[in-house]
Amino acid sequence: MSFFLFTETGRTVTDMEKLIQKESLENKITYYHIAAFVILLPFDRFYSELVLISLLLHTLIHINRTKLRSAFSTKNLILSSAFTLTLAGAIYTSDTTEAFKDLQRQSAILLFPFIFSIAGLDLQLYKIRILKLFGLTCVVILLYLYTDALRILLYNKLPVNSLFSQAFLNHNFSEPIGLHATYLSMYAALSVAVFSYLFLKEKRNNYRLLYAIAISILLAGLLQLASRSVLLATIIFIIIGFPLLLFTGVQRFKFIIVSVVVLLVALLGIIKIDSFKKRYISELKNDLTQTSINNEVLEPRILRWHYALQLIKQAPVIGHGSGSEKRLLKEKYFENKLYNSYLNELNAHNQYMGISLKTGVVGLLIFLLTLFYGFAIIWRSRDIVFAAFMIIISIVSFSENILDVNKGIFFYAFFFSLFVHSSKPFGALFRLKTGKS
Repeated sequence: MSFFLFTETGRTVTDMEKLIQKESLENKITYYHIAAFVILLPFDRFYSELVLISLLLHTLIHINRTKLRSAFSTKNLILSSAFTLTLAGAIYTSDTTEAFKDLQRQSAILLFPFIFSIAGLDLQLYKIRILKLFGLTCVVILLYLYTDALRILLYNKLPVNSLFSQAFLNHNFSEPIGLHATYLSMYAALSVAVFSYLFLKEKRNNYRLLYAIAISILLAGLLQLASRSVLLATIIFIIIGFPLLLFTGVQRFKFIIVSVVVLLVALLGIIKIDSFKKRYISELKNDLTQTSINNEVLEPRILRWHYALQLIKQAPVIGHGSGSEKRLLKEKYFENKLYNSYLNELNAHNQYMGISLKTGVVGLLIFLLTLFYGFAIIWRSRDIVFAAFMIIISIVSFSENILDVNKGIFFYAFFFSLFVHSSKPFGALFRLKTGKS
């Protein structure tokens, strides 16, 4: 699997190892911390937190006045804005304990920009290697999950097509590693963008084949994990993002045609398989219908959004304060007999509503401006992998409170900071064109 360790500038694995060997001991330790973090990210949060604490301590040991000054920058202020919003909301909240828990969870949003600013490691040089390690981890995890599922089928003497039944779909598929299906889908989707970029860049057919295999495994995993929002984000960055940022003229048209054909084939497969059809189509209708059209879904998501909007209207400017979302929603759930949502203490399942509920329109505008900042960098740099990340965050935020969950926070904090702090974007090194380059 050494093909994953080719660098963006064409260096071989050996060249990269020599480069690492020439680094200072401080930078070597920083790099290995970052590599460990991305490899361990899909697993239990204890390991990610342990690596982050170790990386922070290592960074603080080597801090000096010059490095410290570099941490106080506009881009770091923007990158840490979500944490700053929670901190501001904690000042006037009546849910101080929950607000403090939110600050603890979101501390990574503050720490990663700080660490990347004062670390001496050239992130642009190592960025593609870091992303490959992350992508390879996701491929291995999905292969493990498929192997585990097939083991269960063989043990119970079930037909292979049972793999596509409800018993092996969504959370049931990701359960062996204890990770929420949506977050594993987000990781897999970003990995699709990484390997797709490398596939388009690579000239050698044998390496292109290996990248294509990796992409196929990741796309199969995305279908099996059945996160509708992540799948939509993946479709958007492939059909719109890639042709817009990497292609021009006839090549752009050809890429769109091929992508649409593949999408239609996948859609046909979803319609033909009952469990996929139920998950992607029927359950989506249920979630977006005020009165459930399926007795199995007693509390559609749109009802939670409805009550969240009612709470937002009560304090539209600055919201109810950090840590208030679950308590206020639980009261609404109980009043309106949404007992399943009440007992499970469900949040709004919409990051934009969650921020509006806690910090009002002011908080929502700051969060939207932060996302706009990311897209502005993308448009200037033509960085397709960064674009995929921002599309994933923007789309999934309509269906999940990604900044309230450890795995979502780490994904947002680490990769947003990594892309912004990388001095030279992917797109500046590679852009497919027709005619003159």
